[in-house]
Amino acid sequence: HYKPGSMDDAVPRTLEGAVLSLCDKADNVAGMFALGLVPSGSKDPFALRRQANAIIRIVAEHKLPLSLSTLFANAIEQYAGSAAQNAFKAPVDAGALVLLADLMNGRAAGGASAFAVSLAAFFRERLDFYLRDVLGVPYDVVNAVLASSSDDVNDAIARARAVSEVRGTDDFTSISAAFKRMKNILRQAAEKKIAIASGSAVPAGDDAESALAQWLAGIQPRFQSQRAARNYAAALREMATLRRPIDAFFDKVMVMVEDPAVRGRRLSLLQSIVNAFSSIGDFSEIVTEAKDSPAK
Repeated sequence: HYKPGSMDDAVPRTLEGAVLSLCDKADNVAGMFALGLVPSGSKDPFALRRQANAIIRIVAEHKLPLSLSTLFANAIEQYAGSAAQNAFKAPVDAGALVLLADLMNGRAAGGASAFAVSLAAFFRERLDFYLRDVLGVPYDVVNAVLASSSDDVNDAIARARAVSEVRGTDDFTSISAAFKRMKNILRQAAEKKIAIASGSAVPAGDDAESALAQWLAGIQPRFQSQRAARNYAAALREMATLRRPIDAFFDKVMVMVEDPAVRGRRLSLLQSIVNAFSSIGDFSEIVTEAKDSPAK
């Protein structure tokens, strides 16, 4: 259960050894973080980074279907009512653990406790290290997939490999640049407190706006089916077929028009596209050679 002692050491060979090692290391990390003993800079007297790296490697190499937030919910639960719990810096209750799951799954978590915030950030950093330095995934791909979720180690690895596989294609490069543009437009709208229409239907027609909306509606069921099956490369190929309707939309359609109803409807369409595909990654993080176009 002490294995792996370092990044060069093997993980436990048996499933029983792997589970025991996970329990031991999760207990150590959860207890130390609850006490406020979080690694800082080069200071890590309790070797929590080494233990966190080991947790990620064990889950990955044994391909365990385990979410990190569930692992730590179970670990911290064992402290309930104990003398150690009285020394915790802040209460670590069920609400804090729900917020931990939200943070690790890329969702906003207002009022999250210091325990949840620090633990989520810590494991995102450790998973970032594993993907980049151990698996050799490009940094922009790592940023993209972890912006979506860092809770399921094997799911993050699968998404990273799929994005790495398609990132050099022309269609995906164009889609990534378009995502960046969409997020810029949506960010500017949020900053100016411009309303985004809720569930506003695009009028039928043969214009670029209608064509994009219809294409999105057509591919979404296939994309979601592939996403649910974790066939991420196939899901991304479905997404890449949006290239031409998106290019046509930005060539022919002005989003930020004066008419609030039309503007809100077009912003809603862009938000729908971003929301639909962000479960795999934030593709605006992908570095492309294409110059970012100004929002219009």
